[in-house]
Formats: sequence, C-alpha cells, structure tokens
Amino acid sequence: MGTILNWNELGSTVHRLKAEGKKIVFTNGCFDLIHIGHVRSLKEAKKLGDVLVVGLNSDRSVSLIKPRRPIIPQEQRAEILVSLDMIDYVSLFDEETPYELIKLIQPDVLVKGGDWEKEDVVGVDIAKETHSIPYIQGISTTEIIEKIKKL
Repeated sequence: MGTILNWNELGSTVHRLKAEGKKIVFTNGCFDLIHIGHVRSLKEAKKLGDVLVVGLNSDRSVSLIKPRRPIIPQEQRAEILVSLDMIDYVSLFDEETPYELIKLIQPDVLVKGGDWEKEDVVGVDIAKETHSIPYIQGISTTEIIEKIKKL
C-alpha cells in the first residue's frame, strides 16, 4: 500500500530514494472516477521504474479544469489511489498543472495517457524520459458521467 505525502515529505523521500539508485516515475491526474483506463496506465507507468509517484489534482485544481467536478473529494481519491498496489506515493497539488511538483521531485520518467502528445506533457523539460501510454478508446471519466446522466 502506498503513502499520501505532502510536498516536503515527498521531496525528502524522493531525494533519499534517488540516492539509493531508485528510478522515479511520475504521473498525474484527477482520478475522479477510477476506471480500467486508469488502472492499465498506472500499471504500465510502474513498469518504467522502481517508484511510482502520482500527483493528484486537488478539488480546487480539478474545478479549474473540469466544470462541476470533482465528483469524489480529494481525500477519498487519494485514499483510493494509495490502495492500488502499483502506486508508491500520492501528493496533492493545488495548481492547474503539476509543474511545480515535478520541478520539486525531478522524476526520471514522466508518464501521461495517449490523449497527450509527448511535447505537450507538463514537465517534459524536466524529466529525462517522457512516455505516452496508449489511450483506451471509449473509456473516460467524462464518458462514464454522460452514460450515468442518460439512465
């Protein structure tokens, strides 16, 4: 089971892990309604290094980029994420993007879903590697919400 850390705790933990020779992988997202696309991409992200860190949009951050969201509060989203085996650490960020968090931890690898072009991934200028995990067509939180609305 993973751990939820604030930025200071995460920064010192990642620094220690890097000193031990661990390869740090970072991804981020809202993870408002966890679905199979999330699970598959997180599993793939974990394969790219030793430690998987997830930057989680805070409620305020989600509301800036997705109107009338989140559905699930940040504390619950964080708890769900750290209960997934492939995730080592979760840290909330309040900004629209995780750039400052990425700058803090200097991950070796950045991972985003295939709906992002590599050059558009926030933090591509910081990490040594950037990977795009294939997007699963027809599976997204927005599509799940729309389906529920039609019931």
